[in-house]
Amino acid sequence: VQLQASGGGLVQAGGSLRLSCATSGGTLSSYAMGWFRQAPGKERDFVSAISWFGNTYYADSVKGRFTISRDNAKNTMYLQMNSLKPEDTAVYYCAANDRRAGARMAYEYDYWGQGTQVTVSS
Repeated sequence: VQLQASGGGLVQAGGSLRLSCATSGGTLSSYAMGWFRQAPGKERDFVSAISWFGNTYYADSVKGRFTISRDNAKNTMYLQMNSLKPEDTAVYYCAANDRRAGARMAYEYDYWGQGTQVTVSS
């Protein structure tokens, strides 16, 4: 399966963005999905995940501000990001695995999108 992340951009603090992750070469419903982010000089960190059945998981730093969702009919996953903060600035990656829902470690995912840049100005 191939993943294509999009929707990043430059936004002021307090603003919102919606990221999308489109899949091709496979059906979204076959995979547990996740979002990770990586700031310059830092490791790739877990942001959120969603199971095959729509169960959701969040990092503490984004809980209450970000919402993950999936539309299996459109083969697309989303991350709605509200109340953005400068510390949310990073490249955001979507990922997929077919074994474990709610996985929080990057090595647990087999497929990755190319990343989309999110920059939040203060």
